[in-house]
Amino acid sequence: MSDREKARWQSDLALIADAAKEAGAVAFGFFNQSPEVWWKNEDRSPVSAADFAANKTLETILRKARPDYGWLSEETDDDADRLSRETLFIIDPIDGTRAFLGGQKVWCVSVAVVHRGRPVAGVLYAPALEELYEAVEGGVALKNGVPFTVSAAGPEEMSRLAIGDDLLKTFPPEFQERVTREKYIPSLAYRIAMVADGRLEGTFVKGNSHDWDLAAADLILACAGGGLVDLEGRPVVYNSAEVTHKVLCAGPTPRISEFLAAFAGRRGS
Repeated sequence: MSDREKARWQSDLALIADAAKEAGAVAFGFFNQSPEVWWKNEDRSPVSAADFAANKTLETILRKARPDYGWLSEETDDDADRLSRETLFIIDPIDGTRAFLGGQKVWCVSVAVVHRGRPVAGVLYAPALEELYEAVEGGVALKNGVPFTVSAAGPEEMSRLAIGDDLLKTFPPEFQERVTREKYIPSLAYRIAMVADGRLEGTFVKGNSHDWDLAAADLILACAGGGLVDLEGRPVVYNSAEVTHKVLCAGPTPRISEFLAAFAGRRGS
């Protein structure tokens, strides 16, 4: 990466961090205030006035600052123009809307800059928890300005995994014996951040996650010494025509092959 690119992505990181904090403040103004709610995806997913307000804030700030960048957000109608852009913003104004509406604190604003299919700057801002995660390609992961890394626990130690009980029961018995299940974490982006900062050793992501759930958290995890990969061990590619993904695995880089092997060894797999 050239010095010019480093400076560009660092500038983008500062931009998206400020934008995420502004959008987070807007969303937080609706928190525990019973905002208006609508349903989408055949009435399976809620979206609130807070989501739309935070999205508008992000769009106003970021599109004005980088008019040549493409745009992909959960709460904006998709525009195929993004496919012609080498660089774009990938946004989830509130990741964990159900938690937000239920008064739980585990929700965050997710903002990433993606260049040629991979994130180069990423921010997760969780206003209710007063936590800001940041990362830029080639740099370290920061939480409220302090560097952090993935867990150093090895395969012989107990692994804290975010995984459904039904899925875990299909894994090889010797793997199950070394796993402690984490309770359900309603924000996927925040769950991956928990792998990044060492509170979890790993998680499996069910099929049908979206670019906006993953992009910022993916880079934060990578800069902390981990990886988010498919079941073949390949990194996620962003800004394709299809923005949903199949089953994924997140963990410290030295542990990913172990987790993938356990998944492949499931009963009935």
